[in-house]
Amino acid sequence: MSFFSYFNRVLHGYPSGSKLLVLCSISGGGLIAYADAHSDAERFTVEHNQKEPQKKRVVVLGTGWAATSFLKDLDAKSYDVKVVSPRNYFAFTPLLPSVTCGTVEARSIVEPVRNIIKKRSGQIQFWEAECLKIDTADKKVFCRSSVDENLAGNDKFSLDYDYLVIAVGAQINTFNTPGVLEHCYFLKEVEDALRIRRAVIDCFEKSVLPELTEEERKTNLHFVIVGGGPTGIEFAAELHDFIHEDLVKVYPLVKDLVKITVIQSGDHILNMFDERISSFAEQKFQRDGIEVLTGCRVVNVSDKLINMKIKSTGEDVSIPHGMVLWSTGVGTRPVVKNFMEQIGQGNRRILTTDEWLHVKGCEDVYALGDCATVDQRKIMEDISTIFKAADKNDSGTLTIEEFQDVVEDIIIRYPQVELYLKSKHFSQLTDLLKDSEGNDTEAVDIDGFKLALSHVDSQMKSLPATAQVASQQGAYLSRCFNLKSKGKHDPEGPRRFRGSGRHEFRPFRYRHLGQFAPLGGEQAAAELPGDWVSMGHSTQWLWYSVYASKQVSWRTRVLVVSDWTRRFIFGRDSSRI
Repeated sequence: MSFFSYFNRVLHGYPSGSKLLVLCSISGGGLIAYADAHSDAERFTVEHNQKEPQKKRVVVLGTGWAATSFLKDLDAKSYDVKVVSPRNYFAFTPLLPSVTCGTVEARSIVEPVRNIIKKRSGQIQFWEAECLKIDTADKKVFCRSSVDENLAGNDKFSLDYDYLVIAVGAQINTFNTPGVLEHCYFLKEVEDALRIRRAVIDCFEKSVLPELTEEERKTNLHFVIVGGGPTGIEFAAELHDFIHEDLVKVYPLVKDLVKITVIQSGDHILNMFDERISSFAEQKFQRDGIEVLTGCRVVNVSDKLINMKIKSTGEDVSIPHGMVLWSTGVGTRPVVKNFMEQIGQGNRRILTTDEWLHVKGCEDVYALGDCATVDQRKIMEDISTIFKAADKNDSGTLTIEEFQDVVEDIIIRYPQVELYLKSKHFSQLTDLLKDSEGNDTEAVDIDGFKLALSHVDSQMKSLPATAQVASQQGAYLSRCFNLKSKGKHDPEGPRRFRGSGRHEFRPFRYRHLGQFAPLGGEQAAAELPGDWVSMGHSTQWLWYSVYASKQVSWRTRVLVVSDWTRRFIFGRDSSRI
């Protein structure tokens, strides 16, 4: 040991920047390698790393579509990222109706969050817990573990943040209808789908017991779906196929007693789709024997009856049921309601952000997906400042050339302008400044400018609460985070009409890529960009291919395809498991 100590002292006398190797021959040719592990270069590296600025802390609440999309694209090396969610997996929610009837297994549509984040460059920490409160003053979130309370250790903790991303989704909206929470099933989570699957089988098992009257059997086998949106209609279609392709073989004695009813408060089901799809769905359901009751509002639900009012006549009607699925829209979660009260949004129905997904009235907090809505600014609120910015010579009139200088910024900042141009079949924004006879004008004053753009805001629409919107928002926000340093000194957004300079980033712009509605019997309907509507068997195969390709991993992609294949060959599983 004294020999190596001597060499260590000698070698440290040489200020070398690289490691020095010394090879010695010992008793017959053995080699010993010695490396100076304390070079000046390494000491400099350690000191340099200690002086690196601390990474900004990003806390993400949720593991749904918005949060997962954000995490998948975020440059995690640039941030200290922490994720909190009561579920430790991502679920492909568009296939939840298929899980209720065993067409697809639950394991096939979920991917563990840790599998997703471990593939990211940089470290991301995850805790399975529920956020109870957001403290914007101290920039903290208070959480409680979602695992067994009987396990050792404290189940409550808090996290500090520099940036907070709220993507907790939404809960079912019962509209305070009596009996809904106690007697209805919901379809928001994987656990909901599994409960529904067990309930359907229970209804059949109860109905084949001896000594039941036929009326009791009919009641048990009456499945009611409240809500004619995509989720309710897909479940009705899946249930119909499950019953008529599989369950009638297992329970042949009661096959003629089964009934499926869809209750819709509006005039048509799938009213967010093209009316051609809505009409096609209603006709197909009629052929399949699925009863569709439109213009009906449910007033209360009991363990055996569902009571509703017919809007057109005011008549009260009661129908017996064996199982009720409630699928009528979404509402705000308690933690988000509490947060809204803190920041002055307590009078709003849902958490509101600006076009950059930044929560209004709160610094460094962003909200994505179903828990929030984007409050698009109206162009008429800024019409005077736009005119002033374009009127460079302060003449009080605006020439076509002056207007063209701000056209691109207007279209980027106010997406409703582009929608309005399309609705009026205008090729460019300057077409709005033409006179009543369609002729070009040399200049317009402020009143003429306001008149030309006065109807543009009529095209403003709230974004739907869909997986597609949430996924695009997550990808958009991750890009903004990845380019934060660049955006400060080289902004890419439109000019600030109220103030100077430009916005750091372009506002979020939703691109509708189409939507599907599986209708059972290997038929589906699709509404795709360009006013393209497709219905029938070929559309069902398009649905299969799109949904398979959108899975978040190859594991889930293979499992989903194998489940579909198994169903075609062997049918669905009719057990409760």
